[in-house]
Formats: sequence, structure tokens, C-alpha cells
Amino acid sequence: MRITNKMLSNNFLRDMKTNLNNLSTIQTQMATGKQIRKASDDPSKASKIMQIYSDIDANKQYNDNISNTTNWLDITDTALGDVGKVATRIQELLVSVGNAGYGDDQRTAVKDEINEKVSELSQILNTNYDGKYIFGGTRGTDKPTTADGTATTNTALSLTAVSGSDDETHSKDKLSVEISQGVTMDYNVTASEVIDYGTGKSITALLTNITKSLDSGKNATDTALAVTELTTTDLTGIQDFMTNVLKLRSQVGAKQNRMESALARNVDQNTNMTEVLSTTEDIDITEKSMEYATMQTVYTASLQTSAKVLQPSLLDYL
Repeated sequence: MRITNKMLSNNFLRDMKTNLNNLSTIQTQMATGKQIRKASDDPSKASKIMQIYSDIDANKQYNDNISNTTNWLDITDTALGDVGKVATRIQELLVSVGNAGYGDDQRTAVKDEINEKVSELSQILNTNYDGKYIFGGTRGTDKPTTADGTATTNTALSLTAVSGSDDETHSKDKLSVEISQGVTMDYNVTASEVIDYGTGKSITALLTNITKSLDSGKNATDTALAVTELTTTDLTGIQDFMTNVLKLRSQVGAKQNRMESALARNVDQNTNMTEVLSTTEDIDITEKSMEYATMQTVYTASLQTSAKVLQPSLLDYL
């Protein structure tokens, strides 16, 4: 087969185009610092890179979840600490009632202060964070408690957890958060968990009983029985309530520790994924610089070679 100048020219142009494309690819890689610019450059590697980016974004969201939940738990712990302080003061008041020198005026003063403590307790249980009541469960926009602690003689103290229907009461309690892929945990404490400190035991009923006992002053016998009730059964009840608050704080503390551990793991995982992404996506500058210099040499050599091989003929001037 006769090899014509036209065939040599076409082959040369095709090879030159290939060299130019290769040179352009390396120039783009060096300019962007990335191995591929679009998915069609390397579909398999592009798919892997996009998956890594997706995993990193998801991990960042998990870290945001953990940070927000940690703040929630910190506020919950502080609130429970305040509840404990209120309970401690009520305990001190009940112990003081046992003083033989206390009369009706002193017991009335105790009742008035306990009234104020009930209102304070309700205020604590209605603590709000980021637009939600921290003790409100899944119905976080609804105030979880109401309190009636007026100091009239026969008014019973009340601290009531607000809830909807029975079905809602059983379904509204726990909030959960995803802290890593497929791992969720509940993180809130509800008002009912604080108020109901044991089977059949409620701080509402206890405070109501305390109020009635403080109002029992018609005669010496009633007063003695009331004081005995206040300094034994009622005092034990408030101590049990305090024990429950400590248990809840312990659970919150355990969840805070778990959040710290989860955050540390996620940070490490994010660092590892970023390194994998860099290895997969980023170029080796030294290697690409050498490739670029080589491709420039090849391109220049091909131009020089073609100038010598494809000599002009008389037809080029006709």
C-alpha cells in the first residue's frame, strides 16, 4: 500500500491532538489540584469521591447533633441541680418543723416558703432552650408543668405535669438523636420523671400532704400528729424525691459522657475520611510537574519531527 503525504499528515494531526489533550488534562489537574474535573473523566473514581463527600457531610451533621444535644444535656443537668436545691430547702424546712418551740405562726411561715418553692420548682421544670421546654418531651413547645402555690389557709399545693390524652402521654416522652450512622439515643428527661419519683409516689401528692399537715393546728393533739407526719413520712418522701433527682442527674451525666466519646470518635473518623478523600481526589504536585514537563517535551519533539518528515513538495505551492 502506498503511503501518501496526506496519510502521514492525518496521522500526525491525530497524534498531535492526542498530545495536546494529554497536555491540557495535566494543565487542568495542576491548576485545580484535583485528579478529575468531571465525572466522565473517571466514572469509578468520581463515584467514590462523591460517596466520601457524602459521608463527610453526614458526619459533620452528626457532630452538630452531638453538640446541640450536649448543650441540651448541660442545661438539663443544671436544671436538675436547681431542683435538688429546692428539695434540699424543703427538707430543711420539714426538719425545722420538729422544733418543739414552733407555733402556728412558724408553721404558717414554713408553708408560705414551701408555696414559693413549689412555684420555683414549676419554673425550673418549665426551663426553655432553643424554643423548646427541656422537660416537655416530644411536645416541647407546650409548657410541661403548671403550679398553684397560693398561701391561703386551705389551699393545697399542686405541681402538675401537663399532658394530652392517655395515648399522647405514653408516646410523647422521649426525644432521640442520631449520633452516627445507625446509632440513636434518647437524651431528655421529662417532667413526669421528675414529679413521679416512685411507683405511686408523686411530689404533687407529697406537697399536698405537707400543706395539709401544716394547716392541722386546731388542737395540741392534731398539731402533734401533724408534726410527726411532717418529720417522718413527709420527710422520708422528700428524701426519696431527692434520691430520684440524683438518679436522673446520674443518667444525664452518663449521656454527657457518651456524647463526648461519640464526638471524639466522629472527629477522628472525619479526619480519616478527609485523608482518604485527599488521597483519592488530590494530585501529587511533584508527580504531575514531572508528567507536565514530559508531555511538553513530547509535544515539542513531535512538532520538530513532523517538520523534518513532512517535507514540502511542489504541490504545496500550486
